[in-house]
Amino acid sequence: MTATARIAIAASLCAFAAPALAQEITINSFGGAYEEAHRKCVIDPFTAETGAKVNIVTAYSADAFAQLRAQKDAPQYDVIHFSGGQEIVAASEGLLVPVTEDLVPALADLYDFAKAGVAKGEGPAYQIAAVGLVVASDKVPSEPTKWADLMKPEYAEHLVLTDISNGYGMIGLLMLNQVSGGTLENIQPGLDAVSKLLDAGAVVVSKSPEIQAEFAQNDAWIAPYASDYAFTLKKAGLNVKFIQGEEGTPASFITANLVAGRDNVELASEFIARELSPEAQACFSDALRYTPTNAKTELSDEVAADVVYGADATKGLMRFDPRVIEANRSAWTEAFAKTIAR
Repeated sequence: MTATARIAIAASLCAFAAPALAQEITINSFGGAYEEAHRKCVIDPFTAETGAKVNIVTAYSADAFAQLRAQKDAPQYDVIHFSGGQEIVAASEGLLVPVTEDLVPALADLYDFAKAGVAKGEGPAYQIAAVGLVVASDKVPSEPTKWADLMKPEYAEHLVLTDISNGYGMIGLLMLNQVSGGTLENIQPGLDAVSKLLDAGAVVVSKSPEIQAEFAQNDAWIAPYASDYAFTLKKAGLNVKFIQGEEGTPASFITANLVAGRDNVELASEFIARELSPEAQACFSDALRYTPTNAKTELSDEVAADVVYGADATKGLMRFDPRVIEANRSAWTEAFAKTIAR
């Protein structure tokens, strides 16, 4: 065999052993203002830097998880995002693979709580939606400082609660349940608190725009809800502020996850690395007032005032076990519906 032939064969074997990196990935995003920020902060810069195409499927967490399960033998997503803890179940079912520091060096810069489950395949949290008290500063006689203040009689007729079919509403109920003496094994104290509040004049809404209407038109003072929506109300011209309750700040963790069974893990990891970068996280915070999880993220004073920011502040973040929530969601939703039926 000639030297030229041997070189040709070796080259062909190398090409077979190391296929070219796929130049497109498929992800889900959550639509609306979130997807606009996702494009601005992550997707467009990633495309500009890599030249890769990003196929976007608009799908919220529950729908995306259902799709992932249905596609188990032939997954279509490369990176999948969840905000309801679905990554814990997905990882346990072998649908995800771990994000590693070898491929995503920025993982080392995350707060520990944001990467606690990565070794098990659970993706890191790249944004946090903190849930606290959205307060009309120009209306409320005295601002609440803790979740237990929601039970004060003077607030009742000006209090807006959210149905637990809404993820933030679920977190709000569980926090109200906790400060009322309940646990995840017993949410009856929380349901009883809701019943008392409704008897005293509080209202329950289902969707975010209804909260805005209550503040703008119906003399609402307080709503247990998220920091990002408090910012939405401020942009709409309402004088509101976001207050963390002294008992702790429950939160929704928004995670980026690598899907198992795909052949372009390296490119998908580059995308997650972009999401975890200080620049992307600062951009998200500026656009939507999410809490960054990268300790190196720097925010302006104006943005920092609206979010849970920094090592000390994030120590107060809490996460109710998503596995328990999912296991009880139907029963809790039914019980909540009976409680508010009047």
